[in-house]
Amino acid sequence: MSLNFQEIVAQRRSVRDFHADPLSDEQIEQILLDAQQSPSSCNTQPWVVHVVSGDAKDRLSAALMRAFDEGGDTHDFGYDIANYPGVYAERRDAQAAKYYEALKIARSDTAARTEEVRRNLEFFNAPHVALIFIPNVVNGDVQNSADVGMYTQTFLLSLVSRGLGGIAQGMLSNFPSTIREELGIPSDLRLVHGISFGHANEQAKSAQVRFGRAPLSESVTFHR
Repeated sequence: MSLNFQEIVAQRRSVRDFHADPLSDEQIEQILLDAQQSPSSCNTQPWVVHVVSGDAKDRLSAALMRAFDEGGDTHDFGYDIANYPGVYAERRDAQAAKYYEALKIARSDTAARTEEVRRNLEFFNAPHVALIFIPNVVNGDVQNSADVGMYTQTFLLSLVSRGLGGIAQGMLSNFPSTIREELGIPSDLRLVHGISFGHANEQAKSAQVRFGRAPLSESVTFHR
């Protein structure tokens, strides 16, 4: 592919259906090397990344499914998207409505919606998932999370530049204890989110959905 920066940014989207064929180790390493160039406060580079593939990914998915069916897990951070106020809730609800409409899942079909949510825990059939943690540093959550956000965006744009796709999955942060236990990750690392990635299935219904962005006037104030 030969895309300029604006094209890469415009083509990035959250992929919710993947082909199962894995990437090569070299491909994954190049994506990680791109992401490693991300800026961070005082060059601390606070991200700790665990890439899960193959049988390990299948075992992790099964463990997450069990945790989901048993009622959930503990959380490393306070976060509840259901409590967003005002225009943020409107944007959230508009996205959900458009997505489920594209999948032909009615608002009243609770079972189908639950199954769609559970697909997060199958990583949407992606062959790989990168789980991103930060160290447990006193008063470091906001800055470290901001640094991880920049790392995540670089990772996602690197995927697009290579003809690949990914999705940042906040839902995985609902299961940090399950993930740490399954993968043997120390308790002093806290899970921010995961990125499932691979070759996007462009024939899937979810691939036909595009979500707009708010005008700059809703987000930016100029002072001159």
